[in-house]
Amino acid sequence: MESHTLKSRYKTKQIAVGDVLVGGDAPISVQSMTYSKTADLQATKKQIDCLQLAGCDIVRVAVSDEEDAKALKALKSMISIPLVADIHFRYKFALVAAESVDCVRINPGNIGSKDKIKAVVNACQEHRIPIRIGVNAGSLEKPFEVKYGATPKGMVESALYNIKLLEDFGFTNLKISLKASDVERTMSAYRMLRPLVEYPFHLGVTEAGDLESSMIKSSIALGGLLMEGIGDTMRVSITGELEKEIEVARGILRYCGRQKEGITYISCPTCGRLQADLVPILKELKERMPKIKTPMQISVMGCAVNALGEAKHADVAIAFGSGDGLVIKHGEIVGKYKQEELIDVFIKEVVETEKEIARGLEQ
Repeated sequence: MESHTLKSRYKTKQIAVGDVLVGGDAPISVQSMTYSKTADLQATKKQIDCLQLAGCDIVRVAVSDEEDAKALKALKSMISIPLVADIHFRYKFALVAAESVDCVRINPGNIGSKDKIKAVVNACQEHRIPIRIGVNAGSLEKPFEVKYGATPKGMVESALYNIKLLEDFGFTNLKISLKASDVERTMSAYRMLRPLVEYPFHLGVTEAGDLESSMIKSSIALGGLLMEGIGDTMRVSITGELEKEIEVARGILRYCGRQKEGITYISCPTCGRLQADLVPILKELKERMPKIKTPMQISVMGCAVNALGEAKHADVAIAFGSGDGLVIKHGEIVGKYKQEELIDVFIKEVVETEKEIARGLEQ
């Protein structure tokens, strides 16, 4: 059951990107994008494999030249995750890409004439793959930029124009993104367009910056939209490690209530009552904890004041004292252990509890 702060998702048309469904009642999927030269097949495959292992559902690659376009067929045969070709300016690369990939992303503002866009549409129609219309505040078509500036209104008008253009060509296998580099414009544009069209939305804040900046911007913008029922697939753009994009995106989905999967961590803030250094402890726990998909809440407490009260709401909790501590399960004390053995016992209890919860969910 959804909480009173979590609105029902907007009903959207469902499309398929490879074997991943987007929109409708499909789970909200997480995407990322490689940074290697796409034609460097081994480097690109390595990045895609790492992303897939981290939990990425759909991956996008840049098609910057003819070499990249021609490499897509071989790349597709080397991976087992839906592949999206990112096309800018050179529409002919989209025609080549459509023969191999699961989706083509275009920014109509830089593709060119209607004839070029129609050629892309025809190719995607022939190969039965969707198109993502990617509208960016920084690259609006001239008429919209002149009339509205790089505003949410300009982004929405551009999207509506291009949606109608593709619909006039008989193409409705679409998803839409409206990205700006700041929270306010991003949220405003998605909110403005959402009641006007039925197509699924790909959420993202573009050029969001390093890990810290992107986490803050994406948590506010994407988390806020998701809680309002807006969004069907998403990417957290980070200048840095690709796997972090997936980790942060999954965290946003989990903490805003849209994904009931994996561990939710609760831990004490730093204060004068702490009887253990929780920073390295949390780091060790996350590094050692096996990959768990079953929804679980675990609590890591640094003193007795918070321990039992917070632990009542956790599946498994650990509470540090002076040289020892407690392991607590569903609010009941499992045992008291020396600090050097406490983490081992706690992880073992988490694994056992996960199995019990998983069995219960299956019944």
